[in-house]
Amino acid sequence: MTVRPSTGPCDYWRVAPDRLFDLKPYRLMGVLNVTPDSFSDGGENLDTTAAVESGMRMVREGATIIDVGGESTRPGSTRVDPDQQMERILPVIRRLRDQCDELISVDTTWASVAESALDAGADVINDISAGTIDSDMFALTARRGCGLIMMHRLRLPEEDDYSNQYRTPPEYGDVTTDVRTFLEQRAREAESAGVNQDCICLDPGLGFGKSVRDNFNLVLRINEITSTGYPVLVGASRKSFIGAASGVEQPSERVVGSVAASIMAFDRGVRLFRVHDVVEHYQGLQVAEAVRSSSIVPASGSGG
Repeated sequence: MTVRPSTGPCDYWRVAPDRLFDLKPYRLMGVLNVTPDSFSDGGENLDTTAAVESGMRMVREGATIIDVGGESTRPGSTRVDPDQQMERILPVIRRLRDQCDELISVDTTWASVAESALDAGADVINDISAGTIDSDMFALTARRGCGLIMMHRLRLPEEDDYSNQYRTPPEYGDVTTDVRTFLEQRAREAESAGVNQDCICLDPGLGFGKSVRDNFNLVLRINEITSTGYPVLVGASRKSFIGAASGVEQPSERVVGSVAASIMAFDRGVRLFRVHDVVEHYQGLQVAEAVRSSSIVPASGSGG
C-alpha cells in the first residue's frame, strides 16, 4: 500500500486494482442526473436515450468522468428506493459503457445500487453519506477495489435547506476543521474495513448543511483538506451559495460564478471538479493551469 504524503495535493486516484487515474492538471466530472427533481436539471435526462446523449456530449466537451445518479439529493428531496434508482440508471450506465472508455461513477448511498452499477460498467462509487447510510458500502468497495468518493454532510437532504435559506446557520466549531476531521475519520473507517487508501477521494460537500459563509470558508481553506494527501472533489456547480454572491437566482445561469469558485479551489490544490457546464469549466481551468505553470507564450508579433 502506498503511503500518501500529507503535505499537498494528490495527483492520482486508484479506480481499480490495476488502474491509477491521473488527476493532472485537473479532471472534470460531468453531472448526469437521471431524475425528475434535481435542483438544476431535473427532468432533462429521464429518457435513457437523452441521458446517454447528454453524457456523450459532456465527454466530447472534456469530461473524463460521468457521474450518474437516480436520486436527487437537493435540500428537501425525498428518498428514492434502490429498485427505482436501478431502474433509472442501469440502462444509462450500460449504454455509456458501450460507447465510451471514460470513467463512470454512480451517485448513490446504497451498496446494492452501487454493486449493480459496477456490474453494469461503472468504475467509481460516489457516496454522499460517506458510508453512514449503508454499512455494506465499505465492504463492497474493498471487495471490488473501485474508487470511492466520500462526502461530508451535516444532515439528510429531507432535513436540509439551501445555503442561502438558513434562518439559523448550521453550527460548527470551525467548519473547515470539522469537515476535515469528519472526512479523515471516515477514511480511516473505510481503510479499517479493507478499502485501499489509494481508492479514497474526499468531498467537502459544498452546499450540504453549510451556510453561504461556510461554503466560501471551505473554498478559501480547501488546501487544509487537499493537504491530507487524498484526492479531493469539489462540487460548487450552480449551487445556491454561488447565486447568493453573484445575485443570480436561476441555477442554470450561475455558470460564471461556478467557474470562479472552481478556479479558486484549483489554485488551492483541488484536481477534480463535479460540474454541470463542462465547456466553461474546461476553458476556465485551462487558463488557470496556464497561469499556474507559466506556460503561456505569446505568438510572435502579438500585441496582447
